[in-house]
This record gives sequence, structure tokens and C-alpha cells, in this order.
Amino acid sequence: MRPDWDSYFMKIAYAVSERSTCDRAFVGCVLVLEKRILTSGFNGSPAGQEHCDEAGHLMVEGHCVRTIHAETNAIIQAALHGVSTKGATCYVTHFPCIHCTKALINAGIARVVYSVAYRPDENALNFFKTAHIEISQKDYPFQPEQPAPSAP
Repeated sequence: MRPDWDSYFMKIAYAVSERSTCDRAFVGCVLVLEKRILTSGFNGSPAGQEHCDEAGHLMVEGHCVRTIHAETNAIIQAALHGVSTKGATCYVTHFPCIHCTKALINAGIARVVYSVAYRPDENALNFFKTAHIEISQKDYPFQPEQPAPSAP
């Protein structure tokens, strides 16, 4: 059976998540406008830097600071290549953190579709609401098996 557009792009976001190099969360993001993929991103280190799967986690206050989140990486890719994200939909495997929420708002994202309610933040939800960004959580049956996160 042919998938609907949300399922199609979310499945791609899960495929992108397989490139993540921080095993604390394998997250993938795809930015889409008018049914066309603009950019994608996954959790990983800045270009030329060691990755968590090579050097281990760099933990500060319970967060791995070696990693750039998938949503931020997708926005950065758009900026690098001169692609406007205004009005786009963000398909992301996990609910965005507060920092990614703010970046998505400023990037002009109009809609966020996510699957995993990973640490949903009330402030992030309020920010999205105030910015009039539509949020949808959908369960997807094709979530790939991922290893359990390693200890910090």
C-alpha cells in the first residue's frame, strides 16, 4: 500500500537517523517544502571533529556537548547551501529539545511532525504554540531497532 506523505517523509527521517554517531539518541530530521526534501540532518559532531562513537561522550550537566542535534544540522545544511526553510515541515524522529525548538522557529518552519516523545518540554510546546507552528505526533510501525544508549 502506498504511504501517505507524512509516513513517507518520516520513514526517510528514520533512515537518516541511522547515520547518527551519538548513541544516546539516534535522531534523524528531514526538512520538506511542497513535498520536496530540502535538507536532512542527524545527530553528529561538527565537521572534522571526533564523534561519540570514536571518542566517547563529552558530558556537561547530563548532556553530550560533542553532538549537534539533527534538527540543527538540517538547518545548518540549508544555510550552507542557500536553501530557504520558510514554510517547511520538519519531520523528526524525536520531539525537539528547547534549543532545536527555538532554531526551528527562527528558521521559519511551519509544521513539526515527530514520532518519539523523548523528553517533551513544556516550554518547547509553548514556544511552538506561540509561534503558531503545528505539532503532530504520529506512531510509525517502521522504527528501526537501535542499540540502547550507553552510559554517560
